[in-house]
Amino acid sequence: MITHLRGTVVLGDEREVGEAWVVGDRLTLEQPAGAPEAVLEGWVLPGLVDVHCHVGLAADGAVDAATAERQAVADRDAGVLLVRDAGSPADTAWVHARDDLPRLLRAGRHLARPKRYLRHYGRELADPGDLPDAVREEAARGDGWVKLVADWIDRDLGADGDLRPLWPDDVLAAAVAAAHAAGARVTAHTFSHEALDPLLDAGVDCLEHATGATPAQVERIAAAGVPVTATLLQVGQFGAIAAQGEARYPRFAARMRAMHERRYAHVRDLHDAGVPLLVGTDAGGTIGHGRIADEAAEMVRAGLPAHDVVAAASWRTRAWLGVPGIAEGASADVVVYAADPRRDVAELARPAAVVLRGTRVR
Repeated sequence: MITHLRGTVVLGDEREVGEAWVVGDRLTLEQPAGAPEAVLEGWVLPGLVDVHCHVGLAADGAVDAATAERQAVADRDAGVLLVRDAGSPADTAWVHARDDLPRLLRAGRHLARPKRYLRHYGRELADPGDLPDAVREEAARGDGWVKLVADWIDRDLGADGDLRPLWPDDVLAAAVAAAHAAGARVTAHTFSHEALDPLLDAGVDCLEHATGATPAQVERIAAAGVPVTATLLQVGQFGAIAAQGEARYPRFAARMRAMHERRYAHVRDLHDAGVPLLVGTDAGGTIGHGRIADEAAEMVRAGLPAHDVVAAASWRTRAWLGVPGIAEGASADVVVYAADPRRDVAELARPAAVVLRGTRVR
């Protein structure tokens, strides 16, 4: 089957063409010999990317395959055709065999310490010295990524309970080196400023949230070229999290509330410093799937240009992950809009067509 893509076909930053074609499950920029059976017209973007998503995870931990499928379909129908799964207790390798579900790059299980992360989410290591070996194992199970929990509240401190790093600096460095030796990249959950410098010293490849970064750390992140996934939908819940912990953990609550209040300014500061910002919903757990447009709108609300946010939700992050966008011979994974989302980010919530592996799924 041949489908003609016509209008504005976005190849990348400042790179557009007027048309492209889907032939079978592949894209071509050269007109094929046969007549098209279908025409899709509008603004054509490479399939969107949710770079912080948890297929197979809900509030109480792992879900069954049917629920995970519904999660993936919700993401797909929102235009997300590539997911970097940022940790899941469920084995979702079966998704790779499903041509009707988004492409999935799995990070295996979150690596954490006992009682130092959400229950039923992570793989908990009683001995922090086991982290490098655990990283090797998760790298072998995943698709080129490993997820570390770098900080979490330490409840053993009682009323002084607050965010604290989970790993000794030398162990953290050895773990990141082990991942790199295995051909995997490492991303890390971090809310606090205390965990950031050891992560950067260790050579981490990506940061999730990074809400506690000081101005000096923002400059250091930018200089290192380490991307940050803003997860503003998740940070938007920090106020409620603070309220829940106020009575028992006042220091933790105060910190979470402060990060919530300056969340937009913080993301704007990261952008202005030149930090590559990624678009991730943190779906799974307490946030529903299929909300990429809501996350993008929050980033624009923080002051980022719509063009940069849409680029980060599509072709830029595809390139960073090593997955082609719209290119000769690439998989036909595109989203079509009636208007240009680079001018009005709200258009991301209104895909006119979604094409995955050459098949129109919406």
